[in-house]
Amino acid sequence: MRIAISCIIVNYNTANFTLDCVASIFDMHQSTEAIEVIVVDNASEKKDYLLLKTKLQQENFPNTKLIRSKQNFGFGAGNMIGINAASNCEYYAFINNDTLQLTDNCLWILKEFMDSTPDAGVCSPQMLDEDKKFRSTIDHFSSLSREILKRSFLEKVNPKKYPSRKNFFHKPTIVNYVQGSFMFFNAEDFNEIGGFDTNLFLFYEESDLGLRLLKERKKYAYIFPETQYIHFKSISIKKNINILIKRELKISLLYHTYKHYGFFAHQFLLNFLRIRYGLTSIVKPKYFQLFKLLIRGAHLSESLKQKQSLKKL
Repeated sequence: MRIAISCIIVNYNTANFTLDCVASIFDMHQSTEAIEVIVVDNASEKKDYLLLKTKLQQENFPNTKLIRSKQNFGFGAGNMIGINAASNCEYYAFINNDTLQLTDNCLWILKEFMDSTPDAGVCSPQMLDEDKKFRSTIDHFSSLSREILKRSFLEKVNPKKYPSRKNFFHKPTIVNYVQGSFMFFNAEDFNEIGGFDTNLFLFYEESDLGLRLLKERKKYAYIFPETQYIHFKSISIKKNINILIKRELKISLLYHTYKHYGFFAHQFLLNFLRIRYGLTSIVKPKYFQLFKLLIRGAHLSESLKQKQSLKKL
């Protein structure tokens, strides 16, 4: 049987979450013959990788592959490694490893929706937290107005253009983009726009994909609330590297701004952030290194991607 849906899951030092995620896919779907699961280990520590490999072999999940990367190339690039190993299919499901399926036959329901919605390029179920309570699943494209005026203000002054992220939608709805923890993509559209921009190590991948999908394919992102999933959220990001994550956020943001809005928007935002964090670092010295990064221009050359070492397989 031809594969219809390729599920791509990236693991980074969280093998037990990944195993639960894979198990939930097979547990919640009556028919899995046309579903494949590709797990990409993004250069985890050897102990974690061996646990993942051993348990996957023991469980013997059908149509499941494990690929080991020698280096942590980041979220987008890790997913692209999975794409390169995927079958020629109709849909890609990019699923965070810290998620669990909640809706019976979720992937087939999403496929049916996408099949019947020609202007849909990507969709997502409603995200819930580990207590099955509402969690925001949508967001607005990154832009100067979003970064300077902030989301809440934009949602108040123009709710039609900026629907509240705190809304629980009751029907399929067009949004700017859906969160990267569960993105169900039309494979043809994804391939035509070139997939993930691997210059982004972490953050803003969804905004970038959504903008390119709209510009290049005239396709939209939808939230599809009839299906739901649990997301444990950022379990692979250690809290003690908080300032490094903030640095990466700014590097990705400025790259994204230059790419989609041009030089002048990039320079305006860069100078705005310099002033903001220059003042902030006076009262919060821990932000001084972030201020120094911005003074240097926060280039991609300073991304965490450049600091990853090769792992022995």
